[in-house]
Parts: sequence; structure tokens; C-alpha cells
Amino acid sequence: MPLTTTSDTRPTSISAAILNMLLPYHRTTDRAPAPAEAFPHQLRRITDFIRDGAPVVFTLPGFPCKSPNRAKVLGHLPDQGERLSLTFLNTLCTEIERIYPPGAHVIICSDGHVFGDLIHVPDEHIDAYADELRILMVQQGLTRLSLFDLRDVLGHLPHDIKRAQVHQRYAPTLDALRAEIRTDDHTLALYRGITRFLVEDTADWTGTRSALQRTCRQRAYGVIQRSRAWGAVIAEHHPHAVRLSIHPQPIGAAKFGIRLLKAPDAWTTPWHAVALQRTDGTWTLMPRAKAAQVGRLVQQSGRASHFTQTDRGSS
Repeated sequence: MPLTTTSDTRPTSISAAILNMLLPYHRTTDRAPAPAEAFPHQLRRITDFIRDGAPVVFTLPGFPCKSPNRAKVLGHLPDQGERLSLTFLNTLCTEIERIYPPGAHVIICSDGHVFGDLIHVPDEHIDAYADELRILMVQQGLTRLSLFDLRDVLGHLPHDIKRAQVHQRYAPTLDALRAEIRTDDHTLALYRGITRFLVEDTADWTGTRSALQRTCRQRAYGVIQRSRAWGAVIAEHHPHAVRLSIHPQPIGAAKFGIRLLKAPDAWTTPWHAVALQRTDGTWTLMPRAKAAQVGRLVQQSGRASHFTQTDRGSS
């Protein structure tokens, strides 16, 4: 039931408590931690749900597909990295339930089809990845999560047509994006980060390194355009949700960057890396080639799953 209080004190204090549960996992390049009050966008959205007595809904664009570079990942299907990350998000929702009984729900907005042509991943691999995520949610009992992708928006139209429609209707112009990159440090960092990922993810390039960087810079513009378009689609379908991001976000931004697992790089995600279990039982993410140097490959249900650190990797 909606909270029937004559003051905003109670819903605001609960909002701050919920946000404080997220702050330890804030994915940002800012060095100094910030209090809950430094995130007014998120506090307002959370408070709206609390006033209605409704579960707090978060949207998280991400979990698109595995990197096509097999030096970084184990294959094109989800593995232990995704299992751990989804479990973390579901657990976060259950912890919120302890201080706010209606709880919380995270909608994973899988964006692989939005820019699959730009990152050179086949659409059938993207479908298989998203379908496997849904299966994992059921198998692991992750009832506080759900998945939303282009199929929920435009049905079973050909993927190229769906991408074209979303781009045409929602994407910023190339000129506008270039101007923003020139004047906004956060957008510039995003552009550079995506360019780096595109360079790293290209496994079959036969030209020069400089030519690869040039083409990846051009493709990065397209990825950002499509990502912005996907964000607009999400906002249209889930207008009241609290927006999370897998990219680092500055303090006070409208999007709240969130880490899914501890990784040495603030940009690392399970779909660009593999999970490594350290000798002390904790987990981290790193490229497959590096994990293979310090760990042993583990199979689960007949499929490569993750690495466990060996003695040679702990020295």
C-alpha cells in the first residue's frame, strides 16, 4: 500500500538507505566516495516508488553478448561471470527487501542486437546468449530479475530492420555526438573506452594497427549512437525506473554506474572477460588469456565455465 505519511521524511530516509546499499558498488572513475545526497536523480526516483508502496524498479542496459575475441572469453554463451553477476544483482534486491518490504526488481535490458552489426557478433549468437540468460534466471531462482531486449519492442522483424528503426527514431546525429565528444569529458572517456574495446575485440584483422584504430573510432560513434537510442527505448517502456549503467558514471549523473564483480579495470564486464576464483575464494574478472596463465580451466555441465587460481598464479 502507498505510504500515508504527512511528511517526506520517511520515504526520503528509506531512499537514502537503499542508495547507501548501492554505493559500495558504484562504478565510477571519480576517486573520492560520495554520500547518498550527492545522487539526487536516483533519490527522487526511488522515493517515488516508496511513496507508492511499490517495488523499486531498476533498468540496467548491458549483457549484450560475449566478445568475439576468444583471447578474452570462453565462448559465445554466458558462463560463471554472468552467473555471479546476475546472482549479485538478485541478492542486492533481496537485501533491499530487508529494509523496504516491497523490495526491488532489476530489468536487464540486453542490448546486443542494437549494435551487433557494429561489434561484428552474429545475431544468432546474440539470441542464444539472451535466451541462456533467461534460462539461468529460472535455474538459479533469480526471481527479482527479468530480461528485456529488442524482441520485446519490435517482435520478430529482421534484426537489420529493427536496428534501422531504432537508430532512425532515437539516435543522436553524428554531428551532435562529435560536438559533444569535443566538449564533454565524460562522453570523450566513453568514446575512448568503447574504441579500446572494439580494437581489443577484433580478432581477425589483417591490416595495419593504425587502420584498425581508425575503423574502430568510426564504429565507436555508431555504438554510442545506438546505445543512446536504446536508452531512449528503455526510458519509453520503463519511464519511472532507476537507471543503472555498466559504464563508469560521475557522481551525481542521471545514470548510476554499478559494478557487477570486482575487476582491476572500471570498464571490465563479464562479457569481455572470464571469471577467476582466487585461492582465497573471492572472484575477479580478467581476459581469458591472462586467466589461463594463472589458473586452471573448470568445466560446468559439460561447458567451459571459469578458472580457478593455482599456486603458480598466487606467487
